[in-house]
Amino acid sequence: MDPLSRIAAEPALAALFLDVDGVLAPIVERPGDARVPETTRAELERLAARYGLAACVTGRPSAVAREIVGVDALRYVGEHGLELDPGARAWADRIHAFAAAAAWRDTESKPLSAAFHYRSALDEAAARGLLEQVAAAALEEGFRTRWGRMVLEVLPPLDASKGTAVRRLLGESGLRRALYAGDDTTDLDGFDALDGLDAAVRVAVVSSEGPSALGDRADVIVGSTEAFAELLRQL
Repeated sequence: MDPLSRIAAEPALAALFLDVDGVLAPIVERPGDARVPETTRAELERLAARYGLAACVTGRPSAVAREIVGVDALRYVGEHGLELDPGARAWADRIHAFAAAAAWRDTESKPLSAAFHYRSALDEAAARGLLEQVAAAALEEGFRTRWGRMVLEVLPPLDASKGTAVRRLLGESGLRRALYAGDDTTDLDGFDALDGLDAAVRVAVVSSEGPSALGDRADVIVGSTEAFAELLRQL
């Protein structure tokens, strides 16, 4: 039996880990406008009742992700796993002050980190060049930086990622079968966290903006959030 069939055959013994933006919700120009379609939401309600664990592991704050997804029965872990690290709070004020001083037009201040978006920039290359200067300044301040789909993130210098979040949730649940779906660089850590399980399925929702390594590492590749919603119906 292939891993996807094995996971779907005994859902109570398996976990689903799902990114939000670009996987459940289509990417939009303004992050605040993102929403999971009603049809996908209905599938998530069904899956939450069937599986041993169904979780959204996202770069969004968990409260924001819960609003975008609209399914209370799911487990939410936000800010790329930082929400599970008690040391992250000590860095928040410094990061917020740094973000305010940078005076970038499209800055998202999260509880534990900051994101500098440039999807709406008229000249994406020029915007990226300016943000590389922001990234260099952030590193000088002792922060971590991470590039994603048209975004620079400034984070506490902690070993927290989607991978650490997935390992934590698997450890708490005791489950040994899992599916992880993602669309960006940060999801590679989530893919890695499934290594060594009894059954593992890594799903890449690919795009021209996403890293080629995601598709290389994936067991299943789909080309859109709509195609991923169709895959959910098979679970």
